Amino acid sequence: MKHLFTIILVTLVSATAVDSADKHLFILSGQSNMGGLKPEISFTPTVEAAYGKENVTVVKSAQSGQPIRRWYKKWKPAKGDEPKATGDLYDRMMKLVAKATNGKKYKTVTFLWMQGERDAKEKHGEVYAASMKGLIDQLSKDLGRDDVNFVIGRLSDFDMNDKRYPHWTMVRKAQVAVAEANPRGEWVDTDDLNDGKNKKGKDLKNDLHYSVEGYKTFGKRLADKAIGLIKKNTK
Repeated sequence: MKHLFTIILVTLVSATAVDSADKHLFILSGQSNMGGLKPEISFTPTVEAAYGKENVTVVKSAQSGQPIRRWYKKWKPAKGDEPKATGDLYDRMMKLVAKATNGKKYKTVTFLWMQGERDAKEKHGEVYAASMKGLIDQLSKDLGRDDVNFVIGRLSDFDMNDKRYPHWTMVRKAQVAVAEANPRGEWVDTDDLNDGKNKKGKDLKNDLHYSVEGYKTFGKRLADKAIGLIKKNTK
C-alpha cells in the first residue's frame, strides 16, 4: 500500500512537458509558527499574483510543538537510541498533498518549512542540518523530482543566549547553512516578527511566537523567496 501511495504521488506531481504548463505547488509545513500562519492572508495572494490563481496549489500541514523526527523518517540523535523517528506528520502532509494535487501536474514544487524550536529545546541541534537535508531528499524522492525548491524560516531571536532552549542558536545556524549550501534553497529572517500584539491583543516582545502583523509579514516573505527561487531555477 505504501509503495502504491508513492507511485500515485509521483504520477500526480512529477513535471511533464505536456500538462504541467505554468502550474506551481507550494507545500507549507512545520510546527507552531507555521501553524499560526494563515496562507490566505499574505502567502497565497502573493503567489497567485505572480502566477495566476488557476496555476497555484497551496497545501499546509503543521503541528505545534513537534520535532523534525516526526517528518524525517531516518532521523537519529547524536547519541543513544532514543527518541525514535516516526515520520507520521510527514505521512499526514503527503496525504494532503495527494488530495490537493489530484489530476494535476506541476512545473515547480516548493517546500516551505518553519520548525526547529522543539529540536532546540531537546538539544538535537547537532543533527539538525543532516535531518533537514534528509527531509528534503525524502520529499524529493517521494515526489519523483530532483528540482524541489525549499525555503526555511530561521528561528527568531527569542533565545539568543540559549537559556531556555539550549540549542537555539545552533539550530539557527544549521538552518542558514542548509539553505545557503543549496542553489534551490533560501531562508527567511524572522527576528522582527515576534514583537507587537497577538490575536488576543496581548503585547509580545521577543516572544516564541509571532504577532498578528508578524505572521502576515512572514507569509509575504516566504512567498517572495519562493518566487525568487522559481525565477532563478526555472528555464
